Amino acid sequence: MDLSTITFTDWIGYLASVLLIISFMMKNVKTLRIINSFGCAAFIYYGILLGNDLPIIITNLFIVLFNLYYLFIKKDQ
Repeated sequence: MDLSTITFTDWIGYLASVLLIISFMMKNVKTLRIINSFGCAAFIYYGILLGNDLPIIITNLFIVLFNLYYLFIKKDQ
């Protein structure tokens, strides 16, 4: 694979994947949720760049919302 042929959209998808993988390596749940939220946000952007790919956008939007809920509303979880 030639790196010069990878599109900007592909790079966003790879970044999102790496962030999600890194998030699941975290032992601290708060850190996991923060990094996971950034990964999901990158996937939302990726879905938009693909031409509003709704399955990617909707799934990751819900994950971000759950993460934010547990980070800010249910802090003791």
